[in-house]
Amino acid sequence: MILPVSLTAAAVAAFINLWLGIRIGQVRTSEKVSIGDGGNEKVIRRMRAQANFVEFTPFVLILIALIEMAAGTSTLLWAVMAVYMVARIAHALGMDGLPKGRPIGIMLTLLIMTGLAGYAVYIAHSSDGKVIAPAEVIQAG
Repeated sequence: MILPVSLTAAAVAAFINLWLGIRIGQVRTSEKVSIGDGGNEKVIRRMRAQANFVEFTPFVLILIALIEMAAGTSTLLWAVMAVYMVARIAHALGMDGLPKGRPIGIMLTLLIMTGLAGYAVYIAHSSDGKVIAPAEVIQAG
């Protein structure tokens, strides 16, 4: 079974994490901090942006994959995934001072995670444990 939303989400997340890591390296070089954060606020902000990404993204990726497996690929799932990734970029840029980037990024992250978790629970308890392929849903409807 191919999960296009999940595969794309994982790839985009990998690229964002790589970008966040490169940004840490850039500020480490410019601030001459080779190990740890050196107590440097710029380094700390960039490190926290990446750490925050790593703290939330695995749960979102797992929820997207399991929802896609259980309910199928949908335009809504594509949109949720895209908004989440944009929110994480906004959060990282907000950590560097982009006005409203950080609060918008974290607010969207929390809303998306809550929505995905709620939908996952709904799917789990409304299907009686039966997995219905999207084609079967269309034929049955």
